[in-house]
Amino acid sequence: MGNNHDQCLTVTVVEAARLLGISRETAYDLVRRGAIPSIRLGRRILVPKKALDELLSRAKVSEAA
Repeated sequence: MGNNHDQCLTVTVVEAARLLGISRETAYDLVRRGAIPSIRLGRRILVPKKALDELLSRAKVSEAA
């Protein structure tokens, strides 16, 4: 059984930051404030991929002037 990262249901906060194009520090701050949904498993903080998809689908896209 290989390690297929695409099949994972969650990503780390650092991976979420990379996917969103924001800094690690900003991602952890947004997780603390609840703006990025997360779950804690022991000492690990994980972000469900589905929650990231929903977060992005609800975001308003601004039009260029």
